[in-house]
Amino acid sequence: MSTFTLINPATAAPIREVPRAGVGEVDAAIARAVTAQRSWAALPPVARADALRSFARAVEARIEELAQLEVMNSGHPISSARWEASHVAQVLNFYAGAPERLSGQQIPVAGGIDVTFHEPYGVVGIIVPWNFPMTIAAWGFAPALAAGNAVVLKPAELTPLTAMRLGELALESGLPEGLFEVVTGSGSVVGQRFVTHPDVRKVVFTGSTEVGTDVAAGCARALKPVTLELGGKSANIIFADADLERAAASAPGAVFDNAGQDCCARSRILVQHSVFDRFLELLEPAVADWRVGDPRDEATEMGPLISAAHRDSVIPFVKHSRVAFRGSAPNDPGFWFAPAVVLPESPRDRVAQHEIFGPVVAVLPFEDEADAIRLANDTIFGLAGSIWTENLGRAVRVSRAVKSGVLSVNSHSSVRYTTPFGGMKASGLGRELGPDAAEHFTETKNVFYATGDA
Repeated sequence: MSTFTLINPATAAPIREVPRAGVGEVDAAIARAVTAQRSWAALPPVARADALRSFARAVEARIEELAQLEVMNSGHPISSARWEASHVAQVLNFYAGAPERLSGQQIPVAGGIDVTFHEPYGVVGIIVPWNFPMTIAAWGFAPALAAGNAVVLKPAELTPLTAMRLGELALESGLPEGLFEVVTGSGSVVGQRFVTHPDVRKVVFTGSTEVGTDVAAGCARALKPVTLELGGKSANIIFADADLERAAASAPGAVFDNAGQDCCARSRILVQHSVFDRFLELLEPAVADWRVGDPRDEATEMGPLISAAHRDSVIPFVKHSRVAFRGSAPNDPGFWFAPAVVLPESPRDRVAQHEIFGPVVAVLPFEDEADAIRLANDTIFGLAGSIWTENLGRAVRVSRAVKSGVLSVNSHSSVRYTTPFGGMKASGLGRELGPDAAEHFTETKNVFYATGDA
């Protein structure tokens, strides 16, 4: 099997070689998963729940190890990486309760008894991006396993290390061999095989809208369900009656967290015209104070971009825009990029429409509530967003009118494993997380039992 080299984005130095699987290796992993799934699904729900809790305990015991791997492989600040590793354990513990909650219905009918069962799909293929390797993987594999499926996970080529370690921890914690397979390699080989292989009965994909469209088309041809979490160009809407100091202080974290490499990043700030200049005055020192540097440093808030190629894709958006001000970044080896605040000439400018996936935010004025809603919806995406206002009625009206799957009022919180997550329009199909996620990894079987009394 061939290999590929991982690079530390903070130093540009090589880390290690990782296997690049071919179709044969993918098919072998799927075959192992098919065998493991049969016995896993046959276990009593309480046994599956106990196994998932054991997996969660194994992750909890390795929080620092997983965090350090993510710092090295992804450039995430150590404080963020520790939260991400803890989040994986929390998600596993949450869905450990699902096997005993997946109950069907008894439906009154004439002539007998009608009941429904939630049957697992079998093998689920999960394709994970490089921006949040641990957390997004857990959003898929935890509910899928809870529902009685086996999982074959493909991490991104750039950031496979934590997924590989989670696969080892699954085995160490007692999950059956083959139940949770991690296969490293390219999307064009591994991911494509998930789509075409007849034994992979559902695909979960997180990534770009362009690739997600191809995945969806392939799954449609194979008549298999797909969940897609795709791109975003989320709006951070600031009304004149908002707490401007708080809104400005929180805005950098809403877009520059993970160096802007976040589909939920509030990369468009829409500010009511009457307070536009004041908001920019408050935003500038907040951006200047945003700490960019060595991800191993406890004080660091933002690390590097993931690769040189990705940094090169972000540069033109700043180079060809009117820059209001910028933060700072190290002048060291690594893929560093100083956060930038730009002022587009038009809401239709590319910097205000395209998902940059970097630490660049476009700030635009609006006149009134209707104009704010129009601008917020003036994009192909509809994933997340924030609304800042002290007017409860306005908060309700605007949150109902903005076409996004996840919105926050006077906050930038997008993700809680206890609540549904997903996008509208070109931001995806289906929902992850929340109390119903495990059910989305099942098919409903309806059985009628005739009693002969009608």
